[in-house]
Amino acid sequence: MRAEAQNTVEKIEKSLHLLGQRLDIDTAQHRLEEFNARVEDPNLWDNPEGAQKLMRDRQTLVDAIGDYEGIRQELTDNVELIELGEMEEDDEVVADAEGALKALAEKAAKKELEALLNGEADANDTFLEINAGAGGTEACDWAQMLQRMYVRWAESRGYKVELQSEEPGSEAGIKSCAYKISGHNAYGWLKSESGVHRLVRISPFGKGTRETSFASVWVYPVVDDNIEIDVNPADIRIDTYRSSGAGGQHVNTTDSAVRITHHPTGIVVTSSEKSQHQNRDIAMKALKSRLYQLELDRRNAAINEAHESKGSAGWGNQIRSYVLQPYQMVKDLRTSHETSDTSGVLDGDLDAFMAATLALDVSGKSRAEAKGD
Repeated sequence: MRAEAQNTVEKIEKSLHLLGQRLDIDTAQHRLEEFNARVEDPNLWDNPEGAQKLMRDRQTLVDAIGDYEGIRQELTDNVELIELGEMEEDDEVVADAEGALKALAEKAAKKELEALLNGEADANDTFLEINAGAGGTEACDWAQMLQRMYVRWAESRGYKVELQSEEPGSEAGIKSCAYKISGHNAYGWLKSESGVHRLVRISPFGKGTRETSFASVWVYPVVDDNIEIDVNPADIRIDTYRSSGAGGQHVNTTDSAVRITHHPTGIVVTSSEKSQHQNRDIAMKALKSRLYQLELDRRNAAINEAHESKGSAGWGNQIRSYVLQPYQMVKDLRTSHETSDTSGVLDGDLDAFMAATLALDVSGKSRAEAKGD
């Protein structure tokens, strides 16, 4: 086997090893047998919510085992094809099998990355909030650019994107917006985006000067229906108000927008859909999700540390810089991942940044740095 093909095989074997570890392949089949036994219980659907969760968990395990076994079998098949082609001096067979191995290496690397999404709420839908920070009108415009970036990213993955609320800026852009993004692993992928995002560019508002703007992004999971989050009515204030402004096709203008303030934590959530009843439900769901996120933070020291270091939307607290002038560069300050394709990133090409953050180990180092220790 040629050296290049051997290197590809080694990459796939490494990904398989890590996949097997994260899946705990030695016990996965036993867990699947337990799931299957529970599925056959005639009383399963007496609790529809519990049954649906069981079926989702079972399917997730089935898919994971199938991915692992499929990659392993495809690796074996193509290695055997290469050996057969070399024995028979059939260069076409060898070339086809080597090409298949390269594609398999990409698939295995992707599955390895997805295996990192094993947190308690990673598979959930998510809420995403964007707030303009320091920088006035420039910051409001920047917040709207981020809004467009995340909507495009989510839509490119086939996720359902629902605008929950939006407050326009006084001159341009938006002061804030909130979305619900629905799809498998939506929270797991987006959770690394929480933090302050910094933009450097020439002002588009006639100043002709280089300006620095900030906006904060906050991501938290939609609470699963089977997770109980108690909210004491005495701890909240519910206000109704009129949502209005510059608008746009996505913005609802209504007299029944709802704002809920949770006094013990200071959390404020809003919704401006068409009916007050609908808005109360959406806002309460968002509040419970935020409280659930706080509980996740308390359980996970790394997440908690990141949340506490988020700080205000200004200097010294940013997680990522987007420089459009005097050069083109987007750089994540946690992972050092960077690209000069600023237009691609602002059009929603965020996968590489999310992947780099997911690849951080518990010590906060990238896998490449950890290997160097």
